[in-house]
Amino acid sequence: MFLIAAGIALQFAIYVVLLVLFSQYFVYFYWICVLVSLVMALFISTWKSKLAYKIAWIIPILLVPLIGGVMFIILGGARDPHYHREETRRTLKRQLPSRLSTTDLMRYGPDAMQQAWYLGHAALCPAYTNTETAYFSSGASFFPNFLEELEQAKDYIFLEYFIIAEGSMWSDVLDILTRKAAQGVDVRVIYDGVGSAATLPINYPDQLHARGILCRVFQPLLPVLSIHQNNRDHRKICVIDGVTGFVSGLNMADEYIDRKERFGYWKDNALRLRGEAVWSLTVFFLTMWDHQNPRSDFRLFRPRTLPPLNTTGGIVVPYTDTPNPADTVCADLHLQMITKAKRYLYLTTPYLAIDETITSALCTAARSGVDVRIMPPHIPDKKVVFAVTQSNYPVLLEAGARIYEFTPGFIHSKTVVADDLYASVGSCNLDYRSFYLQFENGVWLCGDPAVLSVRDDFLQTLEVCQEITLADCRTLPLFRRLLQSIYRLFAPLF
Repeated sequence: MFLIAAGIALQFAIYVVLLVLFSQYFVYFYWICVLVSLVMALFISTWKSKLAYKIAWIIPILLVPLIGGVMFIILGGARDPHYHREETRRTLKRQLPSRLSTTDLMRYGPDAMQQAWYLGHAALCPAYTNTETAYFSSGASFFPNFLEELEQAKDYIFLEYFIIAEGSMWSDVLDILTRKAAQGVDVRVIYDGVGSAATLPINYPDQLHARGILCRVFQPLLPVLSIHQNNRDHRKICVIDGVTGFVSGLNMADEYIDRKERFGYWKDNALRLRGEAVWSLTVFFLTMWDHQNPRSDFRLFRPRTLPPLNTTGGIVVPYTDTPNPADTVCADLHLQMITKAKRYLYLTTPYLAIDETITSALCTAARSGVDVRIMPPHIPDKKVVFAVTQSNYPVLLEAGARIYEFTPGFIHSKTVVADDLYASVGSCNLDYRSFYLQFENGVWLCGDPAVLSVRDDFLQTLEVCQEITLADCRTLPLFRRLLQSIYRLFAPLF
């Protein structure tokens, strides 16, 4: 809504200026803009994307024909980013061959086999068994172990995060990175150019280089029109010597570990991997590093040995997704986990801006007797996006799903757990941006002890949540309910 309002205001100002300066030509100019907008709307209608996403853009383009197309180019039209997909897929095929047979995958049933098969063959993210996991239910519990693991690095440390912010958390990490770099450890950092634009100075890569740390900024924010600024690196990956790795919902900033209060208590999580599956995280990082740099020799980063592991035979699948329209890994995986749930399905997400496919799947699961529970925040970080989140409540509640807002503050965890059998932990929100516009990553688990840890975390967190009922939604003023309907229409834009 803000984008549309801003577009209308800007268009009106431009109209006034043009009317004064070129009054005799204004009518012709206006109809040329309308014609261009109609052509662009027709182009979008043939675009390979979700129908709701296309409709959400066609409306503002037709309402504000003068600049609607420019808004789309900057904020919505970049489903084909600066990303060498075929070359990357060749690298994944070469570096990440399938390791488990169909018999291995069938041990947990045909539903588990199908999910693992999809990740291994469509997403080129193979399954592993010889991997130890540890789940951290908060940033505060994660961080001490994270620092301990960084201290153990002997060969390399790879960090890739959407946001890095100068402060207490990053200072502790940076001290270790600097010391390790001085010891000869290969230390590399990737951060997103938009996610960290307000938290780091523009010359920060030079500052890290002075410490012996290699750094790359993913698509730096530029003050020019660009169709690629909308595709961001939202991944959260840490790799240490190819032996230990972390995936999480949290970034490198103080609020994620409760050293700084923002929006009440900040609830986040992380998952540590140790063993064979960490090689996938290593490959993910190096392919992103090669995204804008010379090609890496992957052989140099293969761990020589693995430490003794306490594994139970569960399946661990690190996965990644891209903004390319041919890659919808996060959306597809969420859809599979929803449709294959038999007893319960618990989800945590900071944002709930879902398309009709996911909405329909959640509603169908609830109507089929699955205990569907969704946990968004009670205190939002973005009020407009929170309004979009709440606009999805009525249709889900009517179908029998249950919604619990996290009352102590802002929940930033992104988890799915079902039937004591499957779980996913990672960077992907339940929204259009994560599903279709950003680079994301996570870990799918099956039969692994961490699955029960994710479940227990959800159930314990329920104790401090407020359940939202259909009666709560229906008592809202008519104006707010009308706004919610509009928000749902434009949900893909947020």
